Amino acid sequence: MDRRQFLKLGGFLTVSVATAGLAGCGSSNDDPLVDGLPPASGTAWSFPQSVAAGDPRPDSIVLWTRVVPAGTDPAAPAPAGNDVTVQLLVSSGDNARLLGTNAALAGMPVADQRLPLRAQYDNTVRHKLTGLQPGQTYYYQFVAGDARSNVGRFRTAPASGASVDQLRFATLTCQDWSVNHWGALEHVASEDNLDFILHLGDYVYETVGEDFQQGQVEARHDALRLPDGTPTGAGGSARYATTLADYRYLYKKYRGDRRLQAVHERFAFVAIWDDHEFSDDCWQDAQTYDASLAGGSGLRQTQRRRDASQAWFEFMPADVTFDAAQAGFDNIRIYRQFDFGALARLVMTDQRLYRADHVIPESAQVGRIGSRYLVPQDLYERAEAQKMAAGGTDPLAPVSMLGATQRAWWQQAMAEARTTWKLWGNEVSLLRMGLSGTDAIATLLALQAVPVLATSIGSTAQATAGNVPLAAAIVAASTAGASAIAAQAGAQAIAAVVAADGGSAQQVAAGVAAGLTTTQATLAATAFVGALSASGGPAASAAVAAQAIAFGFVKPDVQAKKVESSFVTASGKAAALAPYFRRFLLNCDQWDGYNAERKALMRHLKDNRIGNVVALTGDIHAFFAGTVSDDFDAAGGGTPVMVDLVTAGASSESFFTYLRDAAAGLGDLATIVSYPITIPVPDLGSVSVSVNLLDYTLGKAAPTTAALLEQIRVRLRGALAAKGVPEARLDATTQAVLDGLAGSTDFGVTLLNLAGQLSALNSNPWLRHVNTDAQGYTLVTVTPASLTARFRQVNRLAGTAAPATTIARETVVTVAAGSVAVTVG
Repeated sequence: MDRRQFLKLGGFLTVSVATAGLAGCGSSNDDPLVDGLPPASGTAWSFPQSVAAGDPRPDSIVLWTRVVPAGTDPAAPAPAGNDVTVQLLVSSGDNARLLGTNAALAGMPVADQRLPLRAQYDNTVRHKLTGLQPGQTYYYQFVAGDARSNVGRFRTAPASGASVDQLRFATLTCQDWSVNHWGALEHVASEDNLDFILHLGDYVYETVGEDFQQGQVEARHDALRLPDGTPTGAGGSARYATTLADYRYLYKKYRGDRRLQAVHERFAFVAIWDDHEFSDDCWQDAQTYDASLAGGSGLRQTQRRRDASQAWFEFMPADVTFDAAQAGFDNIRIYRQFDFGALARLVMTDQRLYRADHVIPESAQVGRIGSRYLVPQDLYERAEAQKMAAGGTDPLAPVSMLGATQRAWWQQAMAEARTTWKLWGNEVSLLRMGLSGTDAIATLLALQAVPVLATSIGSTAQATAGNVPLAAAIVAASTAGASAIAAQAGAQAIAAVVAADGGSAQQVAAGVAAGLTTTQATLAATAFVGALSASGGPAASAAVAAQAIAFGFVKPDVQAKKVESSFVTASGKAAALAPYFRRFLLNCDQWDGYNAERKALMRHLKDNRIGNVVALTGDIHAFFAGTVSDDFDAAGGGTPVMVDLVTAGASSESFFTYLRDAAAGLGDLATIVSYPITIPVPDLGSVSVSVNLLDYTLGKAAPTTAALLEQIRVRLRGALAAKGVPEARLDATTQAVLDGLAGSTDFGVTLLNLAGQLSALNSNPWLRHVNTDAQGYTLVTVTPASLTARFRQVNRLAGTAAPATTIARETVVTVAAGSVAVTVG
């Protein structure tokens, strides 16, 4: 295949070799790169999406720009009839002062190359420059006639096998144009000394006007209007990108934001896609908006998949293969690897193009939420086993996320790595995120029983001459099924032993001798001693005893008997709660929904003693840190094999928000996700805030009042901003409201106790950090001794502009070399 044919069929990636001091190389009209095109002339040219660099290797880089005639709508298709050549200049001289400007690049060029500009590719230019020096900072600029682009910068990777003291990069994902703000990108652009940007997908969102895109957004992001688009079927004006023109439009609009441009200008990207570059929750060329039309498995849209892939290829500076002439949807390969000296290998995978259909198809109705969130684990496991049994020689094929070829490549890349660290650019989380519906229901019913039991103790105390401990023992025994006569006799017997300083065993024995069962006597003694020991008066004593009864008997009874428990029957919600007495997987679009293959990958690492493996993950719009086991369902949660560090979306609405809305129809069970509070605020009326309990249900450590207050700070600040509090007063007003909440019984007692009880479920003990209600990015530093990730959560939108104070908090997590553990703080 000659060069001209490659340009047409191979995706127009041109290649040249840098030669120090050789100015004007490739400038002749017979250069196969320019294909006889005339050079651009005059000043009437613009670079509306600025410049970008990608895939830094020791000797090469991919450089990108888009050039259109001046006055052209930046998001419109490039006008035909203007095919010309533009000039690329690259210099190793220090041009740092020129970043963000279109001043002429200074210094002797190491490359001066003419490149074709074609309307066929929407006037995008993609050029791979080879022959560069390792570990070197370069500056570059494109020139069209007399018009110059902004100056860009990139750093090549260290030489293979070289000793490297440090690797530093930022991780980005999920930057929805239509919600919140992009202040995080401005903050990333201001970082010093980054080697590159790791982008984990959802660079654009294919939908416009969906429900999750209806929240507040900064004024500088105008409403998107797809050139073509197709209704999503959800009603209203929501549409999804369908054609090449649609996808190109999205990249042009997103890349038109000056903050994203600034990040691209300053740092090379290493990027993969997730689902929204094509279609939400996609697999292969199937979209899931209309999954029911194809028997639940998703509607195949091969041309749409090809168009989405081509637009990604055209606009992302990535050293990948794309062949427009190849039939089918898999005419592009984006999985690839990078080595950074002897310090780290970075393996980037594609977890959409080759994945099998979801084990339980997206359109299946499971419980009351669906097949993505809160999927019954037993149902999932049966479906997975059935598909694997039908898989023939490759039982993983019907349940695979990577596909056989990519899986083998990943295993080889990991096994052959001679670097200290093996990093995995991973789209969806590897961490098990599950919960026991039985334990959650039992906990909630126990909590709901506390005020009822406290009231009963108070009423009973009127008949015991105000003796709250005695009343507590009577109520405890009755709750456990004792008759009124036995409850009273047992309580009095226990009281007598306590008065004589008898121990717990003697107390229980006395209760049994008076007619109680061992269980009843034990509960009565516990309630009596709890009430007796409590300080704060009769009401406080009754509350302490009520909690002892609720969590000493109500909760265990529900756990043991499930829907048959009398407490479930008494709640009047037995029918509604019945489907939830089982274990659930929280999100089956991620690796929990492809568990067999996850186990195969972890077994490969374990069997081959491949250590220091850390996945860097996006997708879920939350910060997580934890260990990945060889088999999460084994005793003790299995053996930790590697670490997964998950970064929140740059702007996309949080995972907590999505699950809160999805769980809203579950009644009381929704409390395991969210607890709404209304806070009176002077001069503003009141502010409503959803307190995030999902973190504690998943496994966050039990909070103190101060920690719980700090957790709601960012959401409260955003709510106050939405009420019109000026940003200059936001932090002070937020602190004043938090100070007022600290003394609230509802917050400091009821809510604190609820969060503590949910945390005690210990649903996912491998999780070391959980923050499901966040936007932000992660700053990663890798040294031979450790890998440190700084989770940087940003404040929410302030009015119609990104907040002046961007960073709300930073959480530092560390993985020490040679260990499979995460340290927080």
